Amino acid sequence: MSAAMASSGEVLLSVRGLQKAFGGLVAVRDLSFDIRRGGITGLIGPNGSGKTTVLNLITGELRPDRGAILLEGEDIVGWPAFRICRARIARTFQLVRMLPYMTVQENVMLGRMFGSEPAQPARAAHEAEAMLERVGLGGRGSQLGTQLTYIDQKRLELARALACRPQLLLLDEWLAGLNPTELQTGIDLVRLIRRDGITVVMVEHVMEAIRALCDRVVVMNAGEQIAEGTPDAVLSDPHVMRAYLGADDAAA
Repeated sequence: MSAAMASSGEVLLSVRGLQKAFGGLVAVRDLSFDIRRGGITGLIGPNGSGKTTVLNLITGELRPDRGAILLEGEDIVGWPAFRICRARIARTFQLVRMLPYMTVQENVMLGRMFGSEPAQPARAAHEAEAMLERVGLGGRGSQLGTQLTYIDQKRLELARALACRPQLLLLDEWLAGLNPTELQTGIDLVRLIRRDGITVVMVEHVMEAIRALCDRVVVMNAGEQIAEGTPDAVLSDPHVMRAYLGADDAAA
């Protein structure tokens, strides 16, 4: 699917006037944007700008103070996390979450058994092997999560998210910490996920990946949206440069 086709697709998820505060700190302030079906949207901004909080609000781990999150036109605010998963929204986490003393295969089986289309253990086990092969962990299903390197733990978490059979996949800095070869492999894998018809939202600091993958980019700073557009337009925006570099460096 071309970027042009994806960018003109129907809206899958809309964020409208989203706000979330923790005590006196407003982490997300009056945020609104659309996610179009079949596309890849980047959610970027300096550390502490509220990006992960937005993902936590979408997946039901947090409840907004106000605003709406519309999935195919239906407001999912207040839905429990399991129901949002059943509505085919899955994610990875900035700090990898897995069950370390279960096998690699069993970790992925959980996504299939309790995801959007729950399967019996035998079928989940069979499909887990194919999913592990897809993310580069083929033949390692019998290992424990604790035996994997950090990078392979991230692959495992992605496989489990994909096993949930999502229509919308949220990646929270999934490409962080990869060497150049691993980064290119990761970019290629995200492209394959998109070709399977899965819509992707990426929270990411690796601008090479943002330029290579995203149709649209939403930029946050201090909880607020400061820009939205194509990667080239957004990354050359003086407001965005100032947010990342500071006023003096941006003006240099």
